[in-house]
Amino acid sequence: MSSIADIRRDYSLKTLNETEITENPFQQFADWWQQAIESEIDEVNAMTLATASLEGVPSARIVLLKGYDENGFVFYTNYESAKGQELAENPRASLLFFWRELERQVRITGLVEKVSSTESDDYFLSRPTGSQIGAWASPQSHVIENRSWLENKVKELETKFSTEPLTRPSHWGGYRVKPVIIEFWQGRSSRLHDRIQYTLQENNSWKIERLAP
Repeated sequence: MSSIADIRRDYSLKTLNETEITENPFQQFADWWQQAIESEIDEVNAMTLATASLEGVPSARIVLLKGYDENGFVFYTNYESAKGQELAENPRASLLFFWRELERQVRITGLVEKVSSTESDDYFLSRPTGSQIGAWASPQSHVIENRSWLENKVKELETKFSTEPLTRPSHWGGYRVKPVIIEFWQGRSSRLHDRIQYTLQENNSWKIERLAP
């Protein structure tokens, strides 16, 4: 059996130089996003969301990006879930995209706010019916008796919403991560990776720096 320590991969696909990047990190993300889409990466919008409690206890999980622009990066979840409770206590978070096929990472650190009710309503109504009912049925992150409890709850709600409008539950909606730091990481040979960091300044401009790998 091979040793875990022997598992390694050398990166050599691309480079990332200061002369190749844009002054605006959102445009740089858009460029990389388009390349990731064209590369047909499986679940290209999957990202790690890291949060922390008021006491600083960290927690991370995979969520899905559902939109981005110069205001930030948006995902949706249950406001009463563990991450929702942590964001209520400590509205800061980090996001991490890892696009293995392109040997790239994007790290985003920022402040978090809820999106508007209208945005949450619009997205909720665009979801498949099963996902909409799931948002009502699941008390996310809370202990439940067993799988049957959840399945029975779904059946109960399917009956309820067969005669009532299926609207968004008040405990479910979107968050927007408003970046203060965005780092673009390009894998390079011998672990001498390219890392370019954008840091938001007080005048809303972005400072661009190269980080050691």
